[in-house]
Amino acid sequence: MTTAVKGTILIEGHELTISNPGKLLWPEANISKRDYLKILAQLSPYLLRSCHNRLLTTIRYPGGIHHPYFYQKNAPEPLPSFVTTVQHDSIRYVVLNNLPTLIWLGNLASIEFHPSLHLFGEDLPCEWIIDLDPTLEDDERIMEAAYYVGEVLTSLGLSSIPKTSGATGVQIIVPIEYGVTFDELRTLGHFLARFVTERYPDLFTIERLKKDRGHKIYFDYLQHYSGKTLAATYTPRARKAASVSTPLTWEEVRHNPHPSEFNLLNIVERLKTKGDLIQTVPPQSIELILRHLQMPGVR
Repeated sequence: MTTAVKGTILIEGHELTISNPGKLLWPEANISKRDYLKILAQLSPYLLRSCHNRLLTTIRYPGGIHHPYFYQKNAPEPLPSFVTTVQHDSIRYVVLNNLPTLIWLGNLASIEFHPSLHLFGEDLPCEWIIDLDPTLEDDERIMEAAYYVGEVLTSLGLSSIPKTSGATGVQIIVPIEYGVTFDELRTLGHFLARFVTERYPDLFTIERLKKDRGHKIYFDYLQHYSGKTLAATYTPRARKAASVSTPLTWEEVRHNPHPSEFNLLNIVERLKTKGDLIQTVPPQSIELILRHLQMPGVR
């Protein structure tokens, strides 16, 4: 990766050609493709875990983040021998399970990684993810909103991990024991969304149409369907700050950080000091809560 136009690297016994290594992908952060691939390699143990055995959609920015981009669902050709794919609903998806595949995608200027909410070949969700989406481009209340949701989850006896989306929103991950359906998660999400919008009516909304939300933060409880995707934990985003979708502690959320504070320039050092916060909460049962919601009069 030392030439200006093209080079090759050897990764786990596979030789990869790297094109235009000096191309600036994030000009404001001065991050070239060469820099990006080095950071991706360091992020790989965490990003690969987030995408493991899932259907992957990437967003590619061949000219950098300020140039035209496109979503890639079907696996691009030609496919190297180390890339695994699976067929789902007439689409041939890449399965991001190894470092050579990650670097190959990075060389294609795949900047964002959006995995499915379920494993390929299965119909049940891997976790419960609450998606908070500000209507304003940059809403300083997003961490406050996340903190309130975290408090409600705690009151229900559930531990959770907040993470920046890497863009403007926050997602809250609740690791759950396997066996819950997408329908059940939407039911639970609707209950929680109604609760917080009634308690904090000036802050939250469940209005689907953006034009009707005013300045409120959208609690998206409808995200959970087979085939739907969300920004992977530790995926970079196409933002000027080269922000990364990053798990936080609830104490950090309380201090109202800006999502841009967590980016490609500091994420590796953060992981060295804090580790992967997603791994700090084991899967939990939500059976009792679901059973309670099924009782007459609860909803």
